[in-house]
Amino acid sequence: MEGRTIRVVTVDDQAPFREAARVLVDGTPGFELVGESAGGEAALDLVRDCDPDMVVIDIRMPGIDGIEVATRLNAEDATRVLVLATTADLRDFSPLAGSCGAAALVQKRWLTPRLLRGLWIAHRRR
Repeated sequence: MEGRTIRVVTVDDQAPFREAARVLVDGTPGFELVGESAGGEAALDLVRDCDPDMVVIDIRMPGIDGIEVATRLNAEDATRVLVLATTADLRDFSPLAGSCGAAALVQKRWLTPRLLRGLWIAHRRR
């Protein structure tokens, strides 16, 4: 997988975070944003259509939340790297994050190109 572009989809109900995620992915060498969604249901269809390598998902969203999105995506294809992002205390979601197939649970404010690349390197499935 080295040498090829890492395809990313972002999912967040808040437009400012979708914009921040777009900037994050665009600023990470070797990564490409291939889709973004404002909701969980739409994200499931988008991921099926785009077939990304990594999905960055907000935990709290109306409708189906990020935990449920990650659970469903993991059941469909466990090779994707799923990253859950939140502004809440990580301890509130840590037990759930591990059970849904997410590779990582991170604070949105700590998402950087270096962290995104590090998560990919640590959790990609060969």
